Amino acid sequence: MATLEGLEDEITRCRACPRLVEWRERVATEKRAAYADWDYWGRPVPGFGDPAAAVAVVGLAPAAHGANRTGRIFTGDRTGDFLYASLHRTGFANQPTSRHRGDGLRLTGLWLTAAVRCAPPANKPTPDERDRCRPFLERELALLPAVRVLVCLGQFAHQVVGSLLGLRPRPPFGHGAEHELPDGRHLLGSYHPSQQNTFTGVLTEAMLDAVFWRARELAALPPVS
Repeated sequence: MATLEGLEDEITRCRACPRLVEWRERVATEKRAAYADWDYWGRPVPGFGDPAAAVAVVGLAPAAHGANRTGRIFTGDRTGDFLYASLHRTGFANQPTSRHRGDGLRLTGLWLTAAVRCAPPANKPTPDERDRCRPFLERELALLPAVRVLVCLGQFAHQVVGSLLGLRPRPPFGHGAEHELPDGRHLLGSYHPSQQNTFTGVLTEAMLDAVFWRARELAALPPVS
């Protein structure tokens, strides 16, 4: 019987994309000076969160010195700092920070994952790399039967999820864009919490919080006290 744990084992052992394997392992060996004493993860990064989640959040890919270092999605970089602070404010995370896999972070009602599981050079997977990785996301979502809302962080994730779900015509991407799917689930769009977006004000704390408050509402999750 398929399980999230079994899928995680498959994901972390994957070596299907030579360019990504070479890059993630080179980064893990050369490291960044600030993390010279870290033992980098240097492998594909699995999803993380609540197996009973009503909300699933899909990002682009692990960051070279973030999740590729820590082994947990959106952990160890400023993008993750911005995201987890929002998840804490909106009641999905028990703490506003995510530093490493043993830091006590827990998610409730939400699952975090990515369209591509290896850190890509310049944060840009190729179409072939995207397509080889897509079955992992498809199988992962199938193992999360309680999910009622899919939040896509950025246009790349939105396109992958739309393709995976076979949506025709493809719903347009936009921050706060909302689409009801034929099966009754909902698709929400958000700008990606990259430094390029958050440092320039393209994405603010209030904008990201609004998406997650709406996700809670659509998923019929209890109010945050």
